[in-house]
Amino acid sequence: MGGVVALPKCRLIELPRVQDNRGNLTFIEENRHIPFEIKRVYYLYDVPGGEARGGHAHKQLQQFIIAANGSFDVVLDEGSGTERYHLNRSYYGLYIPSGVWRELDNFSSGSVCLVLASEYFDEQDYIRDYDGFKAYARTLQDGLDGYSNASVTLEKVVTISPRR
Repeated sequence: MGGVVALPKCRLIELPRVQDNRGNLTFIEENRHIPFEIKRVYYLYDVPGGEARGGHAHKQLQQFIIAANGSFDVVLDEGSGTERYHLNRSYYGLYIPSGVWRELDNFSSGSVCLVLASEYFDEQDYIRDYDGFKAYARTLQDGLDGYSNASVTLEKVVTISPRR
């Protein structure tokens, strides 16, 4: 029998900041600050109050989500429970591996959600039905039953707020 399969975890990642009194700069380098090669970049903006985005999972695609402006919440579900992350700082991003359901809501006025993706768009990679996702997540977990140290875990993260 092979070694233990280590699955990546959802996690908040602090990005480098170059602070200057003329304005700050943050940068992202693939396979250095985020654990994948960037193949697609897109952003959500002008989301009407009360609306939600996402509502799907991916079979292969990984994402890194940043609140480039304003704030919003990301609700993640790996199949056995949910965690809510509040993103409100442009120098933090949320890494989401494949196989995790995501929903974005609670958008502030003027918010911009920047998403870096590990794959080009492929409709076949999406799981858009929540019941279908739950079945898919059970299949993934069943495949891990033989590995006592392997698990899919969401790390709880607190809201990032400026120091006063």
